[in-house]
Amino acid sequence: MIKNLSIRSSLGPKEQKGSVESQVGYLTNRIIGLTKHLQLHRRDYSTQRGLRKIVGKRTRLLAYLSKKDILRYNDLISQLGIRGLKIR
Repeated sequence: MIKNLSIRSSLGPKEQKGSVESQVGYLTNRIIGLTKHLQLHRRDYSTQRGLRKIVGKRTRLLAYLSKKDILRYNDLISQLGIRGLKIR
């Protein structure tokens, strides 16, 4: 039903829970689930609002990671299969 994306294999045992990679993976799983829910319930406006908030948080985390370590950022977006950030 829900595609579980796991990036734990590339992380060490200490940095699994709070690392940017694990947070982005968790948010991506939630985005996938909410997107499937909204395909069935198009007028669920509170879910739409929650989805926009989660997407914004993931975008901010990805922007932070791209500024701090571009190699980890590129590895993460390739693992998760998501698009990169728009460059202004």
